[in-house]
Amino acid sequence: MSKTVKRGYVPSDAKEFYGASVSKLYEAAKDLQYLLDRGYRIKAASVMIGNHYMFSERQRLALVRAVSTLAQTKERKQKEITGSLAGKTVHIDGLNSIITTEVALSDTVLCKGMDGSIRDLAALRGSYRVIDKTEQAVRLIGGYLTEKHAEKAIFYLDAPVSNSGRLKGLILEWLSDLPVTIEAEVIHDVDTTLEMLDCVMTADAIILDKCKSWVNANAWILEKLGKLPTLDFTFLYPKENMEA
Repeated sequence: MSKTVKRGYVPSDAKEFYGASVSKLYEAAKDLQYLLDRGYRIKAASVMIGNHYMFSERQRLALVRAVSTLAQTKERKQKEITGSLAGKTVHIDGLNSIITTEVALSDTVLCKGMDGSIRDLAALRGSYRVIDKTEQAVRLIGGYLTEKHAEKAIFYLDAPVSNSGRLKGLILEWLSDLPVTIEAEVIHDVDTTLEMLDCVMTADAIILDKCKSWVNANAWILEKLGKLPTLDFTFLYPKENMEA
């Protein structure tokens, strides 16, 4: 039996993302969002806010990944495909989507950003290894594609990241019985490739700002698992902003 791995787990998370820390993070998120909407760059603003609240690096990372300007959030929401994917090809940010699903299965920290996408705090650092939750994660993505009636899906995996070739083979094996055509590519420029496409499955903020359209598969998967994100920052973007 393979070793049980909790993807993205850090012991200090129990103190930094639960209990009294949550309200502190939400207050800091309000401050950060205020600064971003007034032209501050996110790096400088997050350093300022992080220092003020004496946050750890992971708490600062959570804020950076979850908070955006109102304009960015509105544009992302307007580009989101929420209905059927019949007749469409889904372009999947492979490692981004799989790792976040592995984190969900590991019950470690997940943040729901202002735009509704689910983001983890796991650091890739150029290496990836298949764990005991990888197959289930890939099959959950396959379940999303099937339920949404996608015609085809292409997983894009980062060539510089170790084990991408192995993961490609496993994806094709695990999803071979789907009523969806599955392809997988190992390439050097995943982000820039996805930035030019439509119907992209990712939670990467830079890709979301540049791609033509996207799907929020991670949120669907979390709901399928009956899990809630550790932190939910959607309160920073009231629905009436969509009508503004």
